[in-house]
Amino acid sequence: MSDFKQFSRSVKGLTVLVTGAASGMGRATARVFGADGANVAVTDISAGPTQAVADDIVSRGGKAKAWTLDVADRDNINDVVSSVATHFGSLDIIVNNAGISVRVAIDDDGYDGAWARGLAVMLTAHQRIIRAALPHLRKSKSPRIVNIASTEALGATALHSPYSAAKAGVVGLTRSLAVELGRDGITVNCICPGPITTGMTARIADEHKATYARRRTALGRYGDPEEVAHMTLSLCLPAASFLTGAVIPVDGGLMARNA
Repeated sequence: MSDFKQFSRSVKGLTVLVTGAASGMGRATARVFGADGANVAVTDISAGPTQAVADDIVSRGGKAKAWTLDVADRDNINDVVSSVATHFGSLDIIVNNAGISVRVAIDDDGYDGAWARGLAVMLTAHQRIIRAALPHLRKSKSPRIVNIASTEALGATALHSPYSAAKAGVVGLTRSLAVELGRDGITVNCICPGPITTGMTARIADEHKATYARRRTALGRYGDPEEVAHMTLSLCLPAASFLTGAVIPVDGGLMARNA
């Protein structure tokens, strides 16, 4: 009989960089990692809200520091990644969460701009952050990358083609890098959130959310940001060392339902 192998189910002491961490799923992710004992690099484009999230984690007994980061700026990415690794002494986990809402018709005059901005923030930024972090991840004993995509990558909505294209690209990037970086022991996985209660969905009337959730999801409700955050944490545990290239819908059964 082979020996029973025990693997850690905690990220305590590991350093995680979370993008788009000032609100929504990013904020929930930063808090969940902080509660589990990780060193949290809280990054977002808005300095004030970003600092507030870091302060909140510290007030709860966690370890966190805020960095202002525009993920569409290559030099800013390189500077922040280097600074995070220097400050905490390591960089073990990347959570590419930053995103924007892009709603535009294909024949709209502003389509090209929306397309360029959408891909810059939600796809190009992911690979740039990963590339900047690679030297540090390769030194880690538990290197993890989690890319946040969307169920829009799996089934699209009208007027969201730049968003859907970017998120579908994230799925492809995840799978390709899982294969490429597997020999380095770096796992690369992707989460596709469905309808989640965040700032992006705040403009939708509550009654419309309730109707949509009842008709489209198995659980009959919108999800909470923390429910996505806990899946992200699970993918980053040292115990999740043989899971890579996965694309996981966290959607209340949205994609499982065909009627």
